[in-house]
Amino acid sequence: MLKSNRIKNIKQLSDSQFETLYEISQALNSAEYEDTLIEDALDLVIEVINAERGLFAKYDERNDKFEIVSARNFQKENIKDLSEFSSGLLRKVLQKRKPLLYHDVQSDPQLSQFQSVQIQKIKSVIAVPIIRGEKVWGVILADSQLNRKEFTDENLIFFNFFSNLLSLALDRILEYEKLRVENEYLKNQLETTEKIPDMLGSSKAMRELAKIIHRVAKTGATILILGESGTGKDLAAQAIHKLSNRRDNPFIAQFCGSIPDNLLESELFGYKKGAFTGADSDKKGLLEVADKGTFFLDEIADISPALQAKLLRVLENQEIMRLGDTQVRKVNVRILAATNKDLKKLVSENKFREDLFYRLNVFPLKLPPLRDRKDDIPILANQFITKYSDIKLKIDRAAVQKLQDYNWPGNIRQLLNVIQRGVILCDGSKLLTEHIILEEDELMNSFSGTLKEFEKQLLQKRLEEVNGNRTRAAESLGVSVRWVQMKLKEIAEE
Repeated sequence: MLKSNRIKNIKQLSDSQFETLYEISQALNSAEYEDTLIEDALDLVIEVINAERGLFAKYDERNDKFEIVSARNFQKENIKDLSEFSSGLLRKVLQKRKPLLYHDVQSDPQLSQFQSVQIQKIKSVIAVPIIRGEKVWGVILADSQLNRKEFTDENLIFFNFFSNLLSLALDRILEYEKLRVENEYLKNQLETTEKIPDMLGSSKAMRELAKIIHRVAKTGATILILGESGTGKDLAAQAIHKLSNRRDNPFIAQFCGSIPDNLLESELFGYKKGAFTGADSDKKGLLEVADKGTFFLDEIADISPALQAKLLRVLENQEIMRLGDTQVRKVNVRILAATNKDLKKLVSENKFREDLFYRLNVFPLKLPPLRDRKDDIPILANQFITKYSDIKLKIDRAAVQKLQDYNWPGNIRQLLNVIQRGVILCDGSKLLTEHIILEEDELMNSFSGTLKEFEKQLLQKRLEEVNGNRTRAAESLGVSVRWVQMKLKEIAEE
């Protein structure tokens, strides 16, 4: 009897209803579950039964309330507020556990009493429960402010079939959502735990940096590490090497600033016996020593034009020539370079080769200044305390706050110095605010002049710390660039 009723119901469906149900079943059984799947299904239902709105609501049994899974109008727009639908009608479906069809809700005394029916001027309603196991999981509802002749028994059968399809697909949909949430959680956990070797910090800036370093380390790309002085460019270079497939081979670093040109060239490329006075034997350059490994050039902006040309040859052809030699030697080395200067500006001023800049700048990596990652200061401070203290020393919360309130023009290197000084000054078991001596504190303690003179000294000291960069000086002092310019003008006119 039950089978014959099903066959009878199926025969009542129109071609368009069959086609819609087939389309919905295809979507529900697709390989991937999209966020818009339920929305698209509701749009099809609204179109077929000529409704004005459609709602797919989940019933939360524990809190005895309904929640929107998806709600749409005939213009294919989302409805976010559940109160726009009749909670009374949803409750009635929940209570009866069977499909409901009303052509004229307003004339039914049991339904017209619902406030939402009156406010929304609902006229026609068709609704079916979604039953999973023995419980009502949710309700599918469509309504209209007009007396819809299309809200027929035939469409109720169609609506019921649609509900059954959703019920069958629900386990799969919910499992997919559960897996997606778990996947996002695990990805977040991985990013949090995927630390950069030897670099501390869990701030957003450092998590982003960690992701980039982990990704670029696996490539063979030349990397230009950018950042202010004291941000840890050398540690970033070491981290890239340790995470690369060259990790078992040498990592060699060479500081290029303030080193005589001939000395730096002999260090990088090596020399042949007799190449110059004192060259008593052949010597390998550091680029040869780093073969199959990574070579890090720190403060690359300071090398001479002649050395720039030789370095370009290394990058282009992986070739070197020792001083005093005629033999070209092949090297297999990954080049990393770092600078705190604006290389583009130096190129425009003809102080740095443009072709070398583009060879180095294959992948620029910008390190965040400490002022952009203040959440990391407690971690860094505790690490430095452990490093420099012979006893178990804690840092007071007020001292941490003082560190976080400061703008750190010298970045991590400056923080390290401040902590080391604090450990020396501390004679108890806790590092207090009085042990945290910042540059402004030192200047204030030793200063006996006027406020104007203090401002002048402080500004000049800060400009010196940031290599004359007025924008950075203004940021570190918490003032506008215009204020800095005005003060400098006053100083010049004195």
